[in-house]
Amino acid sequence: MNRRMILYTLGKMLMIEGLLMLLPFLIGVIYQEKEVWAYLIMAFLLCVLGKVMSLQKPKNKVIYAKEGFAIVAAAWIFLSVFGAIPFCMTGEIPSYVDAFFEIVSGFTTTGSSILTDIEALSHATLFWRSFSHWIGGMGILVFVVAFLPDANGSTLHILKAEMPGPIVGKLVSKITVSSQILYQIYTVLTIIEVILLMLGGMPFFDSLLNGFGTAGTGGFAIKNTSIAFYHSAYCDGIITFFMILFGVNFNLIYFFAIKKFAAAFKSEELCWYLFIIMASALAITCNILPMYTSFIEAFRYAIFQVASIITTTGYVTADYGQWPLFSQTILVLLMFVGACAGSTGGGMKVSRIIIGVKSAIAEMKRMIHPHSVTSVRFEGKYLSHATLGNIHVYWVLYFLLFGLSFLLVSLQNINFTSAFGAVATCFNNVGPGLGIVGPVGNFSSLTDLSKIVLSFDMLAGRLEIFPLLMFFNRSLWKR
Repeated sequence: MNRRMILYTLGKMLMIEGLLMLLPFLIGVIYQEKEVWAYLIMAFLLCVLGKVMSLQKPKNKVIYAKEGFAIVAAAWIFLSVFGAIPFCMTGEIPSYVDAFFEIVSGFTTTGSSILTDIEALSHATLFWRSFSHWIGGMGILVFVVAFLPDANGSTLHILKAEMPGPIVGKLVSKITVSSQILYQIYTVLTIIEVILLMLGGMPFFDSLLNGFGTAGTGGFAIKNTSIAFYHSAYCDGIITFFMILFGVNFNLIYFFAIKKFAAAFKSEELCWYLFIIMASALAITCNILPMYTSFIEAFRYAIFQVASIITTTGYVTADYGQWPLFSQTILVLLMFVGACAGSTGGGMKVSRIIIGVKSAIAEMKRMIHPHSVTSVRFEGKYLSHATLGNIHVYWVLYFLLFGLSFLLVSLQNINFTSAFGAVATCFNNVGPGLGIVGPVGNFSSLTDLSKIVLSFDMLAGRLEIFPLLMFFNRSLWKR
């Protein structure tokens, strides 16, 4: 275990978080808010602590798989522990457990909130909440790898541990250049969305923060009624398009950018992702049609909510808790499906669902013809037993942790729908759930135990379980 390299990388990460906290400080200065000093003080402390931790440069810079797991899990925990402190220092979220839940929800791009009056927050805090989505969407360690001068090829283990999906690859041969390309695409698309929202009449500050939430597929609202506040079909359409876009594998977006359209549209996962969205939207539209004045209006609300849930963004334009059970059931299923691998979205990922179905079919064929050779193809390639085994283990751990979390949250003695919705939305990094944590509710009424359990679920869901469980495994830390 290369502990010196782990400490060094964590130090760099804390320094970056400190520098990023200067942005809400500047926002607070512009709006002349007293809360700005909390962000300035915290930025200074994080830079000093990070500098001390990274003062001694490690001689051995090699990062193996176990270092990758340790760095990623520790980085996300540290990021959240320190990122929550300004909320308490400003007094806007007095309870540290609540503040920790809120910032974990931000960094993991979940969007679940304990706040009952979002519009009462300062501009600085509103910015930090939404900006945490943008940071966590692509991954803070992807940023570190992209701009750390001494990053090397072995940092692929960091990307494998942090980036979502069963299979992680590089855009180009150099991992540092791949990370830089990812962030360039991410930044350009965010800027384009912000400009388009402003053209629709949305104020710059609102456009910027809603852009952060869409790009990171996070969904922290800056208005108490979320995107419904703007009453704009144009803004709904723009956000819907970009939610779907940011749910696509960034490798495919890169292919589109370099005009390799044929390679992009050959993607099995992309085709199924778009099919699921359109089929779900049309099914819900037909189901909720009696509640609206026209097919177009019903489709507008249906496609927005489908895109928001499957990409795990969590914005709302309608109270889907009032929709028929059939529509609500589709949305709950979409929570578990999630977006594409290699995107900023959460959930199980479309690729895992496809591979799981193909594995089941292959196993049934083998049972019928025991001596036949069966294999699973995905994206034109045969999958190895190691990849299939990894996916099967992920599913087992997923449902075990889901069941345990549900049991712990149910200790609060809330109704089944609310407890199930809370765990489902946090584990899949969606945002709004069902019942008291639905689209017009929040998580403020839950106990501290429930909030801690759900915070763990959000981190486990964002890091796809393995890094977080490995972090608490004693064998990982043995020399």
